Amino acid sequence: MPVKRVIVRRDVVNSVLTYSKAAHPREGILLLRGSSKKGVLTIESVAVPPMATHGNGYSSFNWYMLPIDMSFVGVAHSHPSGHPVPSHQDMLHMMGKVMMIAGYPYEDLETLKVYDSKGNEVPYEVDEEERHQS
Repeated sequence: MPVKRVIVRRDVVNSVLTYSKAAHPREGILLLRGSSKKGVLTIESVAVPPMATHGNGYSSFNWYMLPIDMSFVGVAHSHPSGHPVPSHQDMLHMMGKVMMIAGYPYEDLETLKVYDSKGNEVPYEVDEEERHQS
């Protein structure tokens, strides 16, 4: 089922923006974890991919180094250019249900966009609810 709506936890938003700032001026890359039900994708956490490389105009990692993890729903990466739109290369290497792109200056929700596997922008909302693990 195609992704119609995305819900992102506030701490995920903060993590993506903070990681992007730390990697700047290189691209940063993170894995997105969550779940999907009836076209609604919930992004609950991020993970740093194994052996990630960060460069000027690219970021990558070895997909074969990932453990089997069914909670993987996509990738977040930064665009130091400030233009948070998927490039042709982004679409060629798309993995998962969504791609999140943070554009410089990585300050707020206006600089963070979510796209489906076809490159269409998907509306998202931030879940402000704090959860505690027991």
